[in-house]
Amino acid sequence: MMASIAGRALHYVFKISDRKLTAHFYRNVLGMKILRHEEFADGCDAACNGPYANRWSKTMVGYGPEDTHFVVELTYNYTVKSYEKGNEFIGITIKSKEALDRAKEQNWPILPGNVLEAPGGYKFFIKDEPQPTDKDPVEKVTLACSDLKKSTRYWNEILGLKIFEQTEKSVTVGFQENEAKLELQQLNEPIDRASAYGRIAFSCPFEQQPIIDEKIKENSQTILTPLISLDTPGKATVRVIILADPDGHEICFVDDEAFRQLSAVDPEGEKLLDRYINKDAQ
Repeated sequence: MMASIAGRALHYVFKISDRKLTAHFYRNVLGMKILRHEEFADGCDAACNGPYANRWSKTMVGYGPEDTHFVVELTYNYTVKSYEKGNEFIGITIKSKEALDRAKEQNWPILPGNVLEAPGGYKFFIKDEPQPTDKDPVEKVTLACSDLKKSTRYWNEILGLKIFEQTEKSVTVGFQENEAKLELQQLNEPIDRASAYGRIAFSCPFEQQPIIDEKIKENSQTILTPLISLDTPGKATVRVIILADPDGHEICFVDDEAFRQLSAVDPEGEKLLDRYINKDAQ
């Protein structure tokens, strides 16, 4: 039996091609804050920015600090003007009638079912209820799967996430009750990740990462990037392992100790992002 992993849900990664409009949506429609912004001269050794060896940036946005909130990572590749969206990502569910109110004020389209669509076609399912102040408004990330039984075994039995809800067509898993969950929904068609494919990230203690590595190998599952240390200029170095589930959904497990240092809110993050957005326009 695999030792219990003390996992923590962290963020979901989107590739974006328009930083200005995207920042407007997350700040002024969803009402999230810019938590930190980082620029990189070269591609990431763990393909954090996708299969691109170019200059790129990432911006973390959310309703609160990454220690206590599930957030979104916006990855911008300077040389890529657009991404083809597949069917792997279904949406993120957020409890926030305030987001719907802001959408109306901003004349941002509200699709049937109170769906807000971010630039790039990424959907957010908004619950028309007051945004909670005592917990994270982000409730779950929903991804598509082609074989629910196989995906449930992978996430529950191999990675050790608990099952919180289960139906004939979906399963909702997570590490802890008080954090955002991952929902997998059965599609009756092949999963197409296209070029806009994302990545979901979790943390676990440094000493537990090799346990994940061992379990994945024992079950003949996919490791995209073996345990590797990643540097961020002027910040903590973190160790990650990148996996792929049966449908190719990318999963990052980062060591929790270093990540808590790396993910500290940068009070200058919003100014830094705006500075680079202004440069984009020049």
